[in-house]
Amino acid sequence: MLRIEERHPLAVRWMHWINFPLLMIMIWSGLMVYWVTSPDNGVLDHQTYRIGLGGFTLFRFFPDWFYRLFRLDNHLTRGMAFHALAMWPFMVNGVVYLIFLAVSGQWREILPTRRDLQELVQTFWLAIIRSDHAGKYNGAQRIAYTSVLIVGAVAVVSGFAIWKPTSMPWLTAMLGGYQAARLIHFWTTILFCVFLFVHAVQVVRAGWPTMQSMITGFEVVSDKVEVQEAAHGD
Repeated sequence: MLRIEERHPLAVRWMHWINFPLLMIMIWSGLMVYWVTSPDNGVLDHQTYRIGLGGFTLFRFFPDWFYRLFRLDNHLTRGMAFHALAMWPFMVNGVVYLIFLAVSGQWREILPTRRDLQELVQTFWLAIIRSDHAGKYNGAQRIAYTSVLIVGAVAVVSGFAIWKPTSMPWLTAMLGGYQAARLIHFWTTILFCVFLFVHAVQVVRAGWPTMQSMITGFEVVSDKVEVQEAAHGD
């Protein structure tokens, strides 16, 4: 038997879809800003784009060919303008979302339980090999959604630290100085990219009903599927 079940409140859906384009603009414009310190263009080298030890580089994130391919080089002014344009609505949207979670009690849906944390590896493994779960979110999703909120807060704080180092020297110093704050901001961007990629893959694996529920707020549920989910949960 099929029935319609409510999945996501209107506020969650609105803030989710508002946040997506803003985050993409932030990443796109941020790459333009980071080009100025690309080791390949010979301007500055803070070794932000690589993983290595000393002079040995194991992996470089954004070499010069990457910027030429996507035409992100030589657009510092444009990058800073778009970054500043998207920053404020992105931050406001995040604050409103946190307030909504606190007031509505929705924080209980995404906050990881002690069991989720204790079974961290198993939780993520089960999320990779199967997409079915009991309840709105499984343990892996709760951990991921809570973590990305923390990453977002760190991104905002580190962003202000490198944007206003003279106006907020205490904030920059708290993060270990300008270069450390810049490195933290860069890695929050990498984590956002990883989250978006995994999130997109999981949505594709879960199928159209998951996407539909985030658009309409409702999902068509089969009683047979619910019985199977309950069995897996046990």
